[in-house]
Amino acid sequence: MSRAPQPSDPAARGDERLVLDAEAVRAWSARTAEALGRERAAIDAINVFPVADGDTGTNLYLTADAGHRAVEAVFTAPGAAGASAPGTADAVRALAHGALLGARGNSGTILSQLLRGMAAVLADGGDGDHLARALGTAAASARAAVAHPEEGTILTVASAAAAGCADGGTLPEVARKAYDGARTALEATPGQLAVLGRAGVVDAGGQGLVTVLGALVETVTGRAPEPLPPSPAVRALPERPGEGCGHDGEQGPGYEVLYLLEAEDAAVELLKARLDALGDSLVVVGGDGLWNVHVHVDDAGAAVEAGIEAGRPHRIRVTHFAAAPAPARADREPADARGERAHRAVVAVLPGEGLAGLCAEAGATTLQARPGEPPTGDALLDAVRRAHAREVVLLPNDTDLRTAAASAAERARAEGIRVALIPTRAAVQGIAALAVHEPGRSFDEDVVAMTAAAGATRYAELAVAARQSFTSAGVCQAGDVLGLIEGDVAVIGQDLTATALTVLDRMLQAGGELVTLVVADSAPPGLADTLEAHVRRGYLAVDTVTYHAGEGAPPLLVGVE
Repeated sequence: MSRAPQPSDPAARGDERLVLDAEAVRAWSARTAEALGRERAAIDAINVFPVADGDTGTNLYLTADAGHRAVEAVFTAPGAAGASAPGTADAVRALAHGALLGARGNSGTILSQLLRGMAAVLADGGDGDHLARALGTAAASARAAVAHPEEGTILTVASAAAAGCADGGTLPEVARKAYDGARTALEATPGQLAVLGRAGVVDAGGQGLVTVLGALVETVTGRAPEPLPPSPAVRALPERPGEGCGHDGEQGPGYEVLYLLEAEDAAVELLKARLDALGDSLVVVGGDGLWNVHVHVDDAGAAVEAGIEAGRPHRIRVTHFAAAPAPARADREPADARGERAHRAVVAVLPGEGLAGLCAEAGATTLQARPGEPPTGDALLDAVRRAHAREVVLLPNDTDLRTAAASAAERARAEGIRVALIPTRAAVQGIAALAVHEPGRSFDEDVVAMTAAAGATRYAELAVAARQSFTSAGVCQAGDVLGLIEGDVAVIGQDLTATALTVLDRMLQAGGELVTLVVADSAPPGLADTLEAHVRRGYLAVDTVTYHAGEGAPPLLVGVE
C-alpha cells in the first residue's frame, strides 16, 4: 500500500496547518509508519529494556502500520466521499483501534494506548490546545496501563512531551514543543535506567516515540525536524535476553505472552492482579470490552488461562525469549510396562468417533463430545486422571467448555498434576496444536508451540438450523444451512456444498497456507473432493488435508492456518 502524502497534506506543499483534520491524521499515520519502517533496524539495535531481544523497532512499526491501515480502510470504504467523507473523529478512532488490534510487544502495546488517549481528546477538536490536552491524556493513560512504570522509558518520554507543550499554542507550536520535550527526555534516559547506562544507549521505545512525534511535526508544519544522531553501538548486553525484565539486574521471565481479550472492566481488574503475580512487564490497554494484554512470565499456560477466566482471549502470541533445547531427562520417558506415570500427555475433547480415533492414534487421551451433551468438569477431570501423567495439556476445543475446563485444570493441579489449558475453540485448532506436540521438549516450550499453532488457525463450522432464529447474518429458518466463522453466523444458505464454498472463500480472503477439512458422515457425498478441487483451482499456494469425523460431529469443520 502506498503511503505517499495525500494531495491535501500541507507537508506536500511546505505549508503549516492550524487544525489536525481527518486528512492530516491520515497523512500523520502514513508518515509514522514510513518513519518507523526506516528506523526499525536502528531502534531494534539499541533494544536492551525491558528485554534485550532486539525487536522494539519492529514491534513499533507493526503497531503503527496496523493503525495506518485502519485509517486507510475508513477513507477507502464504499461511499466515503463528499458529505460522507470521514471526519477527524472517524480518523483518530480508526488509528487508535487499528493500533490496539495490531499492537506488538511492550512498546507497541504502550504506543497503542498513547494513540487511544490522544483519540479521546482529538475526536472533539484538532487545534493546538486540543493536541496539548491529547498528549497529556495519552501520557497519563499509558502510565496507568503499565503495572509498574519505570522512569527512563517510553513513559518518561511521553510525559516530557506532554509537559513540554502544556501551555498550549497553535498546532505547529504545540507539535514542535512536544517533540523538543520528548527529545530532551530521551537523551536523559541512560541516566535514569541502569541497564541503559551500562549499554550506553537511550531507551529504544522512547526513541520510537520521538520518531512518531517527528512525523507529527512534519505533518503539521511541512518541515521535518532535525534527525536524531546515529545511535552508538551497544556497549554491553545482559547475559541472557530475559535479564533486565522488571527489576534491573535480575534474571527475567522466559516468555512474552500477548493476546486480545474480550472482557468486562471488572474481570480485567482481577486479571491484572493475577498476571502481576505471575510475571512482570504487565501492560493492559484498551477499553469498551476489548483489551490488549501483554506480560512476561515463566508459565505461559497460566497467563493464557487467566485470560480465559476473564473473558474471551484470541490472537494469542507466545514468544520464548531464550529458546534452547531442554536437556534429556530420564523422567521424560512414557509409562512403562509397570504402569509408572508418564511424563506428559494431551487430553482433547473431540466431536465424532472418527476424529477421536485420529487424535488417539497421535497419542492423545480423548473425550468425545456428543451433540447436546458437553462434557462436565468431572468428566474432564477424570480424563486428565486417566492420562496418568505428571504433566497434561488440556485441549477443550469448544468455547462453551471454557469454564468446565478451567475448573478441571484447577482441581487436577490440587492433586499434584501440572496442567496447561490451551484455549482451543474448535476441533481444528486442537488438531493443529496436537500436530506440533513434542513430548521430548520442556513443558513450557511444548505449550508455547501448541498455543501458537492453535492461535494461528482460524476456524469455521457448518450446521443445520433446528428452528427459526435471529443471527448475525439475518433471520434463518428451520433447515437452513448456517456457516459459522469464529463462532458467529456469517452465511445462511439452503445447500450445504454451496454454503461451504462461500465460507471457504471468505476465510481464504484473509490468506492462508493450509486448509483442514473435517467431514462427518452426515455431509453430502463428494463434499471433501469438491472443496479440495476448489482450493486447488483458486488458491494455488494453499494445501488441503481432509479428515473423516464419522458420526456425532457437525457436517463440516474448516480450519485455515
